[in-house]
Amino acid sequence: MSSRRILRAAEAIREVVSTAILLELHDPRIQDVTVTYVEVAGDMRTAKVHVSIMGDEKKQELTLHGLHSAAGYLQQQIGDRIETRYIPRLTFVLDQGVKHSLKISRILQDVLSPETETAEPDSPPPENPAHDEITPSSS
Repeated sequence: MSSRRILRAAEAIREVVSTAILLELHDPRIQDVTVTYVEVAGDMRTAKVHVSIMGDEKKQELTLHGLHSAAGYLQQQIGDRIETRYIPRLTFVLDQGVKHSLKISRILQDVLSPETETAEPDSPPPENPAHDEITPSSS
């Protein structure tokens, strides 16, 4: 169910959580975190917060553990800043979108680089006889 109310609530939760992570959490485990989007259940009791974490897998797991530890504080911040009947229970999910896009970019670069190496950069482009200039005849 993606009603306008649910989408507005998800965006508000994303703003509150990302601001709190950036400015208010002082846990050394939580660094280089970007809240990409939030999925809120139809009854507004649960919310999945999708986060992108820069670093290797060990750092990502450590940061996710820190976020799970700070979930209660973040829920309190949501309750203080957003007026709803229920404060959603937060769960954090690692968003692999950025990682997948970097992987695809590397694959495309590897595939495209051999093609550019085969063409000689100093050689002129091949001549095309179809594009020779035709001068008008004077009759």
